[in-house]
Amino acid sequence: MRYTVPHYYCKFQCTASECQDTCCAGWKIVIDEKTLKKYREVKGPFGNRLQNSIDWEEETFLQYDGRCAFLNEENLCDIYTEAGEKMFCKTCRLYPRHIEEFQGEREISLSLSCMEAGKLILGCKESVKFVSLEKDVREKEDETFDFLLYGKLSDTREVIFRILQNRTLPIKLRLSMVLALAHDMEIKVAKQQLFQVDDVLRRYEDESAPERFAKKLGNSISGSRQRKKLMQEMFKGFEQFEVLNKTWPAYLKELKKTIFNQSEEMYEENRRHFTTEVLEKEVWTEQLMVYFVFTYFCGAVYDGEIYAKMQMAVASTLLIEELAMAVWQQNHCILTFSAFVDIAHRYSREMEHSDINLNRIEETVKQKECFQLKNLLKVINEIQ
Repeated sequence: MRYTVPHYYCKFQCTASECQDTCCAGWKIVIDEKTLKKYREVKGPFGNRLQNSIDWEEETFLQYDGRCAFLNEENLCDIYTEAGEKMFCKTCRLYPRHIEEFQGEREISLSLSCMEAGKLILGCKESVKFVSLEKDVREKEDETFDFLLYGKLSDTREVIFRILQNRTLPIKLRLSMVLALAHDMEIKVAKQQLFQVDDVLRRYEDESAPERFAKKLGNSISGSRQRKKLMQEMFKGFEQFEVLNKTWPAYLKELKKTIFNQSEEMYEENRRHFTTEVLEKEVWTEQLMVYFVFTYFCGAVYDGEIYAKMQMAVASTLLIEELAMAVWQQNHCILTFSAFVDIAHRYSREMEHSDINLNRIEETVKQKECFQLKNLLKVINEIQ
């Protein structure tokens, strides 16, 4: 079994009671079957508390005012203090670690929804590298696993990383190229032309590709002034999603009001200042994209939704950036690193910790016109 993690993975340390936004509140914590069985067998006063603090039908911990029943006033877990880490359910034991499983491989990332993990992800100044380790672990073979497609997805993702991390190119060009690359790859896969994927990759890695792509891009979006309208449509596409934190709708509404309740001219002027004055923006954008691509792209081996995975990565990055611009405006043209981490972690909490929302994101980016290739390219490249 091969395990792969980002190079900063081992630097993560939970801040426990010092955490600014505890992971033990704001969502329901699902308990795995093995742990539920263990909890049923606990005796004594603590066993009684366990029995009475679990929704056995939903297989989740009960909540009080949105907080897990075992989260005490010091923001510490009573299960940990009473029985130790060995009594954690799988969710609590692993979080903020996220695992994607493939035949013979496990890819482990840190979730952006955790503030401390977000600081590592977005605070990484250098390009992220991925470290792999082989362990002698047996697993049942999945005869339906498509090794050929997975291999091509892995190869494509490596090219995507190289493009995203090529800091000699403007970030808008990097985003545009990887979006188009995923689009072109899905066409080859849909036509059952997997062996032509290598030709696509060579075309995008050719040293003349950036100049050629930039010229083509300039011709296709020349004279367009649709960014504000398209961003409004993108936000509307996310309005019907499941709400995990009750403060999210009001938070989102206030930031959207800041962005969109201004004239087209003022929006464009603010956008220009934001992109030039927030010097860290390009690195933050790169790290967001690498995070989303590493976490989700190769999952297309199970559903074939290659382009939708990239649409989701690009759309999420653009939406987080737009919210950041609103905070920057509200704070008199200042955006701190902590503020950007907070924005990204709030978005991640709502979108990544709900299977309903993850599925809706994928369906939304496939169906709504504002998320189609030509429009995403306009949003990426206008007023940058």
